[in-house]
Amino acid sequence: MLARKGIYIFESMQRVKIIECPRDAMQGIKDWIPTEEKIQYIQSLLRCGFDTIDFGSFVSPKAIPQMQDTAAVLAGLDLSATKSKLLSIVANVRGAEAAVIHPEIQYLGYPFSISENFQMRNTHKTIAQSIETLEAILNLAEVNNKEVVAYLSMGFGNPYGDPWDVDVVGNWTEKLSGMGVKILSLSDTIGSSTPDKITYLFSELIPKFPHIEFGAHLHTTSAAWHEKVHAAYEAGCRRFDGAIQGFGGCPMAKDELTGNMPTEKMLSYFTSKKVDCNLNPMSFESAHNEASKIFNKYH
Repeated sequence: MLARKGIYIFESMQRVKIIECPRDAMQGIKDWIPTEEKIQYIQSLLRCGFDTIDFGSFVSPKAIPQMQDTAAVLAGLDLSATKSKLLSIVANVRGAEAAVIHPEIQYLGYPFSISENFQMRNTHKTIAQSIETLEAILNLAEVNNKEVVAYLSMGFGNPYGDPWDVDVVGNWTEKLSGMGVKILSLSDTIGSSTPDKITYLFSELIPKFPHIEFGAHLHTTSAAWHEKVHAAYEAGCRRFDGAIQGFGGCPMAKDELTGNMPTEKMLSYFTSKKVDCNLNPMSFESAHNEASKIFNKYH
């Protein structure tokens, strides 16, 4: 392993993309986090070298009050010295229209659930309506030079009684691929994934859809993070979502003990595998401290 200006470069040249998700970490907090503090927190993440920052969402302020200042946060960010790309979550066409006017945003993230019940809970749409929405968002993205990241929510199972098996996931992947989705993140919204499910899905889907960049959005308990990351990586996944210290989780899901995948845990795993995440360790330590200040103060 070589070191240059605080950035670790692995001779193996294996690489993964880390997508840091402060939006996912903050959105469920009831206490209002002032816009200036959000900006400071996200600015610290922009110095780290993450491939992408999931920084905010253009959604209903009634549904997710914490994200109502996303445009103001974006306006306050200094993007002149970062290579990180910005992703915003949108839940409907109106949100996508609000997001695409910002040239700083490269990715529109859309949560598409293969669980009818969870789709209703999350976006108040049926799956059929969600397909129509995704189609419209893909069209908006193409016209405005954006890319869409589709999150296949409940990709590893669900507690709501909807039909689920690996074939259901495969069929929906094929459907979304046909619509033009090129980045698909399998989402373990409630922490229901197991190493066997993760291994099977990624090892089956990645070779079958080589034009799709598959990601892993894995929520987890503190005891299960390693086996999940290991299974996804060994099965060929090279795009991973995380949040510092595992803060946050889906406010629409059931289990409060299930948080986001801790970024620092993933980094320790990839370091042990001699995988390059292209992160600056000193900047990451500073961002880690900023996250602690935010989440110790507001909860």
